This record gives sequence, C-alpha cells and structure tokens, in this order.
Amino acid sequence: MSRSSRLLLTVSRPEFVPANSASLIIGLSWGIKLPVDVIWGLLIPVALVFAIISLVGAVAAQVNTMADYELDLTDSRKRELVKAMKSVGRSKVKPLIIIELLLSLTFIILLSQIQGKPALLFMWAAAIFFAYAYSSPPLRLKSRSWLAVLTLLIVLSILPVSFVYHTFASELDPLFLLFLSGQALTVYGVIVPAEIRDYFRDKAMGVQTMTVQLGLVKSSLFSIMLLSAGGILAGTGLFLKLVYGSQPLLIVSFFVMAIVYGFVLRKYKRLYSLSKKPLTAGNPSSGAQEIENLSAQNPQWITIITQTIVFMCLILLVSKIFF
Repeated sequence: MSRSSRLLLTVSRPEFVPANSASLIIGLSWGIKLPVDVIWGLLIPVALVFAIISLVGAVAAQVNTMADYELDLTDSRKRELVKAMKSVGRSKVKPLIIIELLLSLTFIILLSQIQGKPALLFMWAAAIFFAYAYSSPPLRLKSRSWLAVLTLLIVLSILPVSFVYHTFASELDPLFLLFLSGQALTVYGVIVPAEIRDYFRDKAMGVQTMTVQLGLVKSSLFSIMLLSAGGILAGTGLFLKLVYGSQPLLIVSFFVMAIVYGFVLRKYKRLYSLSKKPLTAGNPSSGAQEIENLSAQNPQWITIITQTIVFMCLILLVSKIFF
C-alpha cells in the first residue's frame, strides 16, 4: 500500500468498520427469514448492503475529519489523524468523497431493484444527509447538545440496523423494534464516557456537548440509566423472541449479557462516584485526572458491549437455522 493510500485510509477512520459489520449482523439476524435463495436472496444483497453502509460510513468519517481539523489539533489522542489530514489535504479528500457517493448510489439503486424495496433509497438519502449535517456547518448537529444525542442514536444504531433489517425482512417484527430501542440506548450509553473524557477540554473551548451542559455528575448518572435501560429493553426483546419464536439457544445470550453489562455498569458507577468529588481541571489531586484516565478505558467497554450484542444476534441467527 502506497503512502497516499495509507493516509487516505487513516482519514477514513477504519476503526469504525467493525461497527458496520455489527449493524450488518444485527439487521440480518433479525430480518432474514429462512429458507432463502443463497445467491440472490443472501450473498448478493449482503455484499451490496455492506458496501453501502461502509461507503456511507467512510463519507461521514472523512467529512468529520475535515470539519474537526482545527479542533483536533489540540487533542493529543488524534495526532496521527491530524497529520494524515494535513498531508492528504482537502483537494484529495473531496474527490474521494464524490467517488464514494457515486458508488454507494449505484449500489443502492441495484439493491432497491433486486429487493423490490424503493424505501431503501430514501434511507440511504437520510444517511447521506446526516453524514454531512452532523459535522459540517451550517447545521453541525454534533455541537447542538441534545440534537447531537438524537443524531448519534439515528446514525450509529437506528438507521444502519433498520436499513439492513428492511433489506431482508418481509414484515415488521415488533420484537425487533423493542430490541433495537435497547440497542440504540446502549450505543449512546457507551459513547457518553467518551464525552466525559473530553469534558474539561470541551468546556474550556466552549464546545457545547450534552456532557458539558449537564455536568459530570448528571452525565455519569445519565450513562448508567442509558446502559441499564438499553440492557433491559434489548434483553426483553430477546426473551420474548425466545418465548414466541421457538429459539431455545437465545437463553445462552442472557447469561453473557448479564455478566458484560454488569461489568461495564460497575465502571460507570465508579465514574459517577468520582464525578461527585470537587474537581479542578489540571489538578491531579482533585480527581479530574482520575476521571479522564478511567473514561479513557471506554474503547474497551465499547468493544465488549458491541461484541456481546453481536453474539446475542448470532445466537438468534443460529436458532433460526436449526430450530
């Protein structure tokens, strides 16, 4: 791989690719109805769906990288991303975005024709809108507090998972909606600690995130409520699917889910306890540094929560195949 290709890959944020895979597995496991034609009913739609959500995700990441360049200059954790963006330049990123948009448009037209579902095209258009509106002016939804929360729920969970689900589902399953609501709350619940980690920097720079507006104590408590509610709703959806859908293997997922959610919630409760102490940015003895260090573990929490949700859905898929 050439140096230019590596830089473009860095700007495109490849760390988000596993999230696309998770959306594919979740939507497929709930939406697929067996038996199905292997080629036209499964393999080709899966390939097109994954290509579409990956291309749209790349566009969103590239737009975000360009829009946040000045802000990221002050973040030591994004040093490599800033260097890559500076080396590549907007002159190369913008044509790449156009190519990705055209490719994704081609794929979504093919997919909607193959599946006979024109609504997929409208869902794609909504995803493209949010890809720009979240990071770029004049809307820049990420800086609009609760609108940022709603937008993230849509773009990270509701829209991609629903897109995959609708591609394969012949009818709407109310239990899927229940599970999806829990999964969406869980997704934002594991994002809040990332905002807590950046709280002091964002507050100093006047960035009005939800965490800055609520404060550390309320934000920490909010994250506990989100993760708890998300686990309850997702677990209830799976339980009812087990009861009414004859998927006995789903019982395995409940034990794994309880262990993982319980582990992460203990970390959240620790953050909540620390946030109630007197804090002063830059003063390690105040507990601010301890909060930043603890919340910096958030990528690990995101990984295990995401893998747990994917595991639960894989169990559902296996149950559909064998029962």
